[in-house]
Amino acid sequence: MNKVILVLSDALRYDVAVDNMGYLMHLVESKKSSLYKIIGELPSMSRPMYETIHTGLPSSEHGIVANSIVRLSDQPNVFQAVKAAGKVTAAAAYYWYSELYNHAPYNMINDKETDDVSLNIQHGRFYTEDEYPDKELFASAASLVRRFSPDYLLLHPMGMDYHGETFGSDTKEYRNHATHQDMWLAP
Repeated sequence: MNKVILVLSDALRYDVAVDNMGYLMHLVESKKSSLYKIIGELPSMSRPMYETIHTGLPSSEHGIVANSIVRLSDQPNVFQAVKAAGKVTAAAAYYWYSELYNHAPYNMINDKETDDVSLNIQHGRFYTEDEYPDKELFASAASLVRRFSPDYLLLHPMGMDYHGETFGSDTKEYRNHATHQDMWLAP
C-alpha cells in the first residue's frame, strides 16, 4: 500500500521536533516514517512556502510571492498529480490550501468541508484561525483517513506557529506544544 501522509507542522523548528517528538522519531527509527529537514525558501512566508512544497518550484517561478496573493495555483502540483493518477487526495489544513488548490477566494460556508472528487483536494477540512486547536485538526484528519482512505493526505496544524508568535520559539510553551502535537498524532 503506497499512501502518503505529509505532516507539515507550520513553524516547527527541526531541532525542537527531534528533541520533543518521541513517537514520531520512533517511527523514523523503525523505518515506518521519514523525517525531512526543509530549508525554507525566500520569501519565508507561509503561502509561498506551501506552493513551493507542493510544486517544487521557487516563488519566482510559481508567482505566489507573498501571503497576500490569493489565487489558485497555476502550476502542476502534488494534489493534481495524485488526482490525475486516479488516486484520492485529502487535507486537514489551513484555508490557504483550499485557495491554492480548490477555490479562490475561500468561502467559509461552501469550502470549510469539501467532498468533491472533481477538485484537486477532493476531501478537505479547512480552518481559518491560527489558534484552531491542533487536537481537533488531528481528529479531522483521522476521520478523513477512516472515511476516504486517501492516497495523499496533508495534515497541516498551525499550533506551533501560533505558540511561536505568542510566546517565542525558544520557550517552554513552544517546546511543550511540540510534545503535545506528538502525543495527539501518536494514536
